[in-house]
Amino acid sequence: MQVRQVQDIEYQLLPGADRQTTDIVIERDGVVRVRPPRRMTPEQVDETVFSKRMWIYRNLAEWHDLNATRVVREWVNGESFLYLGSSYRLSLVEVQDEALKLKDGRFQLLRSVMEQGGPEAAQQTFEQFYKDKGLPRIQQRVAHFAARVGVEAGDVQVRDLGFRWATCLPNGGLHFHWKCLMAPLTVIDYIVVHELCHMHHRDHSDAFWNEVDKVLPDYHDRKEWLRQRGAHLDL
Repeated sequence: MQVRQVQDIEYQLLPGADRQTTDIVIERDGVVRVRPPRRMTPEQVDETVFSKRMWIYRNLAEWHDLNATRVVREWVNGESFLYLGSSYRLSLVEVQDEALKLKDGRFQLLRSVMEQGGPEAAQQTFEQFYKDKGLPRIQQRVAHFAARVGVEAGDVQVRDLGFRWATCLPNGGLHFHWKCLMAPLTVIDYIVVHELCHMHHRDHSDAFWNEVDKVLPDYHDRKEWLRQRGAHLDL
């Protein structure tokens, strides 16, 4: 991967792939990433990026607007945290058999986690909760939709993927960001179907979106929800 500059647009050039079109994406971290067809030279990619500059400017402006309202949560009693699209208040408790539980409509976190490790330890505890509780649910949704998409998925993992919501590996493995577990089930299903359809088409061509549409005819609404509210799915 290399960083290139076209006038005032900085972008990360990813390795070329067996594809017909150039994929330009504004990632969750606001970085412009470009994956071209393998046959294109870096200079040709620069020309493509320049030709798409107005689209890039518009989408970067939207990204800045959406992320300006990002929620910053505090690790105190009464703070709200998301799970499967619902909001739950935090309670710091003195004694329980797990570091974090979702019980009686509240997230209950051992006070000692904060006292001994501070916010970093509390965040790690929440991340582990999403990974542990989310994996079986994600696996079930993958199994459900794989049959409808007509593919066979490989190993499913929930982990930290940085700027990506999910990724489909060449071997059919599927990785999902733990932050997905904060979203409503309808949006999680969209992310699952999106990745499964990449097993048919590795790009975001019309053929790819047609595959998504076959399974989720309302995918536009789910995709838009994620675009507008994705910045809120964070700790």
